[in-house]
Amino acid sequence: MKVATFNINGIKARLPRLVEWLEETQPDVACLQELKSSDETMPTKEIEAAGYGFLYHGQKGFNGVAILARGTEPVEIQRGLAGEADDEQSRYLEADVHGVRVGCLYLPNGNPQPGPKFDYKLRWMARLRERAKALLAAEIPAILTGDYNVIPHDDDVWDPRGPMANDALMQPESRDAYFRMLGDGWTDAIRSRHPAGGVWTFWDYQAGGWQRDHGFRIDHLLLSPAMADRLVDAQVDKDHRGREKASDHAPTWAVFA
Repeated sequence: MKVATFNINGIKARLPRLVEWLEETQPDVACLQELKSSDETMPTKEIEAAGYGFLYHGQKGFNGVAILARGTEPVEIQRGLAGEADDEQSRYLEADVHGVRVGCLYLPNGNPQPGPKFDYKLRWMARLRERAKALLAAEIPAILTGDYNVIPHDDDVWDPRGPMANDALMQPESRDAYFRMLGDGWTDAIRSRHPAGGVWTFWDYQAGGWQRDHGFRIDHLLLSPAMADRLVDAQVDKDHRGREKASDHAPTWAVFA
C-alpha cells in the first residue's frame, strides 16, 4: 500500500502535472493540499477519469485539502478540527481508505511571527494534537499526512542559519508542537528512513531555489504504531518538482506491507 502527500499549489493550475503523477506512480492514497478551489469548481471528472475516488474540502482561492483513493471512494469521517467554532479555513479532512484512517492536513504557515497568524498556527497545532491523541487511543491504523509547515530539524533545511532561521516554520514553538506529537507515539516516516536529514520536499520559486537545491522538508507522513510497524520505505518524488509548471512542493510518500 502506497500513501502519498502532495501540496499541489492550485489543483486547476497543476491538473496536468497531478494527473501525470497519478498515472506514473499510482499511489493507493494521495492526500492533496492547497487546492485553491471551491467545491463547486473542483475538477472531479478529471480525477475520477484517472481512476481515483475524490473526497475534498475546498475553499475559493485559498487552502483546501483532498483525499484521493485508487479504485475506491474514501469514506469521510471528519472535516475540520474541533476547538474553534469560528474557524472556517479548509485545512483538515479525515477518511477511512483501504482499511486505514487517513488524516490530510494543511497546517497554517504562521508568518509573520510573532503575531496573530503565528498564534493561530500554534493553536491549530494544539487542536491537531488532540485529534491525534484520539486516533492513538482508538488503536487503529492511522496516518496524519500533509504540509505541516514545520521544518523539524536543522538538517531538514539547506541552510539553518540562512533566510529561514527567523521564519515561523523553524521557530522553537513550532518545532516543540511537532515533537510533542512524536512523543505521543507518532513516527515521522521520512525521518525514520533518512535519519541524517538532507531530504527536501519544497523549493521556493524565488531566488533559484530549485536550480540551486535550496530546499527544505515540510511535507510529513506521521504514522500510528500499527502503520510504523508496517513501513517498508519512504521517499520523495523529487524529479516531479523540476517539470514544467510544477508545484513548488514534491510528492512525498511511504509504502506499507
